[in-house]
Amino acid sequence: MNAQAGDADVIVVGAGPAGSTTAYYLARSGLDVLLLEKASFPRDKVCGDGLTPRAVRQLVRMGVDTSGPGWIRNQGLRIVGGGMRLHLPWPELTSYPGYGLVRTRLDFDHLLAQHAAQAGVRLMERTKVAGPVIDEPSGRVVGVRARTLGEDGRPAGDTVTYRAPLVVAADGTSSRLATALDIHKRDDRPMGVAVRTYFKSPRHDDDWMESWLELWAANDRGGRDLLPGYGWIFGAGDGTSNVGLGITNTSKAFGRVDYKDLLRRWVAETPGEWGFTEDNQVGEIRSAALPMGFNRQPHYSRGLVLVGDSGGMVNPFNGEGIDYAMEAASVAAMVIADALSRDSVAARERVLQGYPAALKTEHGGYFTLGRIFLRLIGDPRIMKIATNHGLPRPWLMKFTLKLLANLTDHRDGDVYDRVINAMTRLAPAA
Repeated sequence: MNAQAGDADVIVVGAGPAGSTTAYYLARSGLDVLLLEKASFPRDKVCGDGLTPRAVRQLVRMGVDTSGPGWIRNQGLRIVGGGMRLHLPWPELTSYPGYGLVRTRLDFDHLLAQHAAQAGVRLMERTKVAGPVIDEPSGRVVGVRARTLGEDGRPAGDTVTYRAPLVVAADGTSSRLATALDIHKRDDRPMGVAVRTYFKSPRHDDDWMESWLELWAANDRGGRDLLPGYGWIFGAGDGTSNVGLGITNTSKAFGRVDYKDLLRRWVAETPGEWGFTEDNQVGEIRSAALPMGFNRQPHYSRGLVLVGDSGGMVNPFNGEGIDYAMEAASVAAMVIADALSRDSVAARERVLQGYPAALKTEHGGYFTLGRIFLRLIGDPRIMKIATNHGLPRPWLMKFTLKLLANLTDHRDGDVYDRVINAMTRLAPAA
């Protein structure tokens, strides 16, 4: 389908997990794919670096080898709160592996981009996309305008136009491509913020992902409120631990809290032998927004497909985004390959409209439950009750782990699976 040099069957903008996974599957379908990334690898992203079994399943399906160095396997979640320390192993399921992983985004994103390139994707780093190319008569996106960046991050060349019948926006929370088509964030969807840094620590090889449920902020009454969120400690296996916290905007304290200071105060209360001190800190404290619950829709419009953070594909229950980005990527690639095999524009459009429908079917009800959950724990009183009375009940915490991590079997599951699956089916799609 190449009309001229530089053109492609599909252009993917952004080589994070969403973009690289989409590009990989498209290339495996025999399509000519151009993957544009504004940074150069390796490059860092703010993240907890933790991968639950849901994300691990996607790596397995892509054929990514996770047995070598750099991958830290974990057996479950350790929850700290309410004076308790509870170990919850990942559930034994048919649908998902029984283990999670940790790998820094510095390595992880680079590895996925290389994996896509090995599948035949044409990866162009230091290529900043300025906006879409729109066909005036039809109003469809038919390519992108981009400029090459130098090693200093400044433009190093003229603006170049790359054309393709379909463009995938995997360009993150801000999504310049989506906003150019007036696809804006929805105010009725939750947002979160993640703040993290690294510490040299003897806990770097911990085989449990640890979450702390008690994060406190001063209130207007002179006391403290329990925030809707959690702190995490994930061993990176390289001598450091990823230490951070995530907070959602369903609390009145959101926007009034200095989250970096909150992280400093929290780690100052951890045992000294863990090494979470300023002297052991590696890199600065960085933050990033978490767009949750499909907060930008529609996920397809006029030749533009949204995948990952550009479409708000972050789980409201726990702030996970990598697994949902990769799942959406596989669906998007399948739909795109099918659509491009059709002979007419009308036929292609009918197929492409199946992409947002498929996402709503798969995750819409679950994300709606997540939004309700966030509204509830936004009340400090409910958050306190949940922490103090939920943790002492192992059966309830087992159910909660499956719900928050979205780990159930849809066939032959246990009673927890059946309850969660029924709740998800009955909830209106997000």
